[in-house]
Amino acid sequence: MQRPPLPVDPIAEARRHWRAHGWERAADGMAAVTSVMRAQQLMLARIDQALRPHSLSFARFEMLRLLAFTREGRLPMASATARLQVHPASVTNTVGRLEHDGLMRREPHPHDGRATILVLTDAGRELVEAATRSLNAEVFEQPGLDDDETQTLVRTLAALRQRAGDFAEPRSLPDPL
Repeated sequence: MQRPPLPVDPIAEARRHWRAHGWERAADGMAAVTSVMRAQQLMLARIDQALRPHSLSFARFEMLRLLAFTREGRLPMASATARLQVHPASVTNTVGRLEHDGLMRREPHPHDGRATILVLTDAGRELVEAATRSLNAEVFEQPGLDDDETQTLVRTLAALRQRAGDFAEPRSLPDPL
């Protein structure tokens, strides 16, 4: 059940208070950070609702989707950890739950005795495809912004992420011969 909208934007009100307390230089930054955090809460609520019928959390969905994107549904655990940008303990926890549910399995790495290969099962592939259809229809195709706003947001957040060291500037490819 959705609650009615608040009569005032609490973040705008907080910004007003920041300015009134003499924190003018920090007011817009506080509003930006708080707005992103609130937007994340709103987006995660929509994602959770779309994934609930599939009994998946977003972390579990991301792991299955990452494996499904590979040619053979296989990926070293270290690569999954790096690509998902989460702590190794979180990946281990997620993998354990997915493995328990029969959606993936762990295999020894064929050339590195210290490494583990994550393998998507047929049940995992079926589930992630169904969950992806739900997320696309209920969230990703309608993120709550028009196309221009969505593209602007993605560019703006990519700039923030890159400046924070989240990823390097992509190298330009040479022109074809």
